[in-house]
Amino acid sequence: MDTDRPVDVLPSPCISVCQMDPQDGVCVGCYRTRAEIAAWRSMSQDDQLVLLDILQDRRARRPVSRVGHPAVGPAGWRG
Repeated sequence: MDTDRPVDVLPSPCISVCQMDPQDGVCVGCYRTRAEIAAWRSMSQDDQLVLLDILQDRRARRPVSRVGHPAVGPAGWRG
């Protein structure tokens, strides 16, 4: 058994709305940076849990009407 490789037991926070906000470099779907997206599979479960808390905080601080956000959709349509 390879003990150096972390076990990926947590699902990715990706929600398949992959669009980077050019203002802050954070994905409008999952709220991760490119570096966080790239690192997810190699992170320990503890680090993934820490990042999930960070993402929850980012999400709470964002205005709901972000362009491309799934709650708003294209052109501000609310469904």
